[in-house]
Amino acid sequence: MISNALEVTDLSYRKNQKTILTDVNLQISPGKIVGLLGENGAGKTTLMRLIASVAKGERGTIAVNQATRGVERRALVSFSESLQGFRGNDKLSQIRDFYATVYPDFSAKKYLDLITFLQIDDDQKLATLSKGTREKFIIALTLSREAAVYLLDEPFSGIDSMSRKRIISSIIKWKQADATMIISDHYVTEIAALLDEVVIVKDHTICTHKSSDQIRSEFGLGIEAFYESVYGGDIHDDEL
Repeated sequence: MISNALEVTDLSYRKNQKTILTDVNLQISPGKIVGLLGENGAGKTTLMRLIASVAKGERGTIAVNQATRGVERRALVSFSESLQGFRGNDKLSQIRDFYATVYPDFSAKKYLDLITFLQIDDDQKLATLSKGTREKFIIALTLSREAAVYLLDEPFSGIDSMSRKRIISSIIKWKQADATMIISDHYVTEIAALLDEVVIVKDHTICTHKSSDQIRSEFGLGIEAFYESVYGGDIHDDEL
């Protein structure tokens, strides 16, 4: 029996002689929805890219369902990539076919259900999409896989408020019960009801990792207020 879906141990990462992450340790059990919070440039995207083995060159260990090799992790992690490798002339259906070929866990039924729910016509070309529709399509591709871990990096940027709330309220039904989902997002209040746990990245490392229930019971705060208090210095490190 696998105790943790994700284990990050003594992880450090530098790029262009600049420290991005240092001494990161994190354990997340299966089935959790986790908010990954931090200011711009804190290292949230880098951490996700390292977990998904999109970025390389880290020191330390990353294990997804105990798999530590990059190729093994890529098979278990569905990461909301930006589609930069595709041409503007590509139809969405062609991108779907690519995902179905590359990822054996890609579910055609799930994809169809998702694009129907998100009101996406996959006969469109990538270059014709609005920013919001592009983000919805990325969400559809990411959640169409039957992955062990989903990494959603700022998935709702560019999506209008009504659509965003509709997606957030239904997102739990698109993941398997034992799958883990990590969401990095600035819409903290809107995603708060989803979150089982919160991880805050500050000063190149994880400064706290707590369950939502702990935050409410120990600090008497909602998730956004707790996050702002940590960053604002109202809650000190020795209290975390």
